[in-house]
Amino acid sequence: MIFHKYHALGNDYIVLDPNTFTMDLKPDRIRNICDRHFGLGADGILFGPLQPSSPSFSKVKELAFNEKDEKPLCGVRIFNPDGSEAEKSGNGVRIFCRYLYDINRISADEPFQLVTLGGEVGCRVSQNANEVAVEMGHVSFNADDIPVSEGKGEILNDTITAGNYTYTYSAATIGNPHCIILKDELSVEELKNNGPLLENHIQFPNRTNVQFMQILDRQNLQIEIWERGAGYTLASGSSASACAATARKLGLCERHVTVHMPGGTLDIEISDDYHINLKGPVTAVASGTLSSEMTG
Repeated sequence: MIFHKYHALGNDYIVLDPNTFTMDLKPDRIRNICDRHFGLGADGILFGPLQPSSPSFSKVKELAFNEKDEKPLCGVRIFNPDGSEAEKSGNGVRIFCRYLYDINRISADEPFQLVTLGGEVGCRVSQNANEVAVEMGHVSFNADDIPVSEGKGEILNDTITAGNYTYTYSAATIGNPHCIILKDELSVEELKNNGPLLENHIQFPNRTNVQFMQILDRQNLQIEIWERGAGYTLASGSSASACAATARKLGLCERHVTVHMPGGTLDIEISDDYHINLKGPVTAVASGTLSSEMTG
């Protein structure tokens, strides 16, 4: 069973192509492959490219055709290392675009659409293939869209309690849920302690990604990330997008911002209606063959 591994700012994913990986991706198998001691180690698995006729694409097949020209689109499913499935991942999408380029499925500077559980995403790989730009879609702060258990309208500067801490937070979705907490100083230890509590908070019925965010200036944000189903993460495209949109919504930044994360930076543009364009690097790490002992 062939695998391909990439990272985007230290956020690493394994690509499994259904043309060469024919086993079911059961949760225990995903957990084994992503385990950093007993498996390959990764922040998740990208399964694709999927065509509309693929059984694995059944969840998103209603999105699998472009309404304008009815040409079939390429799809990808995104799995967290705990075996759960994610709706969308900015870094995961960018990595998968780079994989499609590497297998000659797409060309450089050729815009194309990719289908995820969180919706359709516009993508473009740079000429030298080491940078990928993604149209992440629209950020909503509406309680019903996210969703949250309690609250109506936009969830901005509300309060939430985790352990001995009560935070002022905002909630957002860009196809997946986010809990954004504005901080004067960022504490990784505090995030690692309270991230699991916030991820599984009763306020978020589908669980949530968690970010601590510090405003450096009106063009620069710094975030630390606790990712749903993955834990502490060096970088996240959807987290960066949600945080940038939230900062803009709260009047704390300009339309163009750089989001700083432990793994590096992403450039983000926020439209007036909170559509997000982001771009950043992708690096190929390795390709190889999974042992039958690993996949059995």
